Amino acid sequence: MSDEKVFVASDEAKGKAKQLRLFAFIGWIVAIGGQIYAILNLINDETLTWLIVAIVVILALAITGNLLWKKANRLDPASEKDKFKFFVQSQLGAIMSILAFLPMVILILTNKEISGKTKGVAGAIAVIAMLVAGATGIDFNPPSVEKYTEEINKQTSEVKQLNFDQDNVFWTKAGNKYHVFDDCQHIKDRDVKHNGTVKESWEQKGISELCKTCKKRAMRERDISEEVLEPDNQEAVEEPIDG
Repeated sequence: MSDEKVFVASDEAKGKAKQLRLFAFIGWIVAIGGQIYAILNLINDETLTWLIVAIVVILALAITGNLLWKKANRLDPASEKDKFKFFVQSQLGAIMSILAFLPMVILILTNKEISGKTKGVAGAIAVIAMLVAGATGIDFNPPSVEKYTEEINKQTSEVKQLNFDQDNVFWTKAGNKYHVFDDCQHIKDRDVKHNGTVKESWEQKGISELCKTCKKRAMRERDISEEVLEPDNQEAVEEPIDG
């Protein structure tokens, strides 16, 4: 449609995403470095305890990198038009997690110089850690420019129905919701409130959704029924945080 609003991440969101991706890469690189150290120095019967400690530390670094990468993707998502780039950017956490564990897992399980007990204990822990890290790196519902664009237009339509055909909402720096009313109980005492369109709230906050308190109030005051609103607009993109 001619008036479709296309999501474009703000410069601020892109800057935050870039910083988060840098920290994610640092976490992954340190995790891979820890793996190399463990391979060279810790795969033997005498250092089993330290090998387990190293595996736990590598797991923590991998998970941290994965969470930071996912947060960055929600601030500055890839486009689905380039399928390969979209897949790599969306699932890079899983890829890096495998790289941080798989060589070590293979070497532990194939090492002929360690006992069966060491191989069994360390191998099992390393495999479980790899699976846990890989699972946290997988994005089962990756964000994209197209998904954000579709959701923005759905939510804009809903807001206009609730707000006398006005695409005008309020939000705060700390919250993950936007509000139809600036005196909503969740933000009325906030010193700083931002004001703009639904699209602007998404681009500046990374992701948002309509405050349910504002929605109920608008429906009550404007005598709007649930049937009037689009059914798809009732779905949230991810778990909300008030304010």
